Amino acid sequence: MSSKTYPLSPAKIGNSLGFRLPASFYRDHPQFNNATGWVEVLANNTLLIKIEPTTPELEEEEEDNLILSLFLDFITKDALKNSDHLEAYTEAMAQADDELLAGVDLEP
Repeated sequence: MSSKTYPLSPAKIGNSLGFRLPASFYRDHPQFNNATGWVEVLANNTLLIKIEPTTPELEEEEEDNLILSLFLDFITKDALKNSDHLEAYTEAMAQADDELLAGVDLEP
């Protein structure tokens, strides 16, 4: 990848101050749209900026985790509401599950 520089201009963002990058930066590097990161001051006139772009895979994984968490919350609340219908998971049930799943190949 060849090096290209982009001009920065000062920007007031709410009650904070920041830097504005030109739209061409985001057109050339769309992976940095909505990215977060940090700034380290190396010298009086030198900054190191680390940007951690979001990836579609990461966003999908976060969404999957959120959906799973919401589902688990729902079934936990439902189980606690209907606790008189709960049944202990026994060793016999575990063996029956193991037999049912024997030979099933799960993808990682």
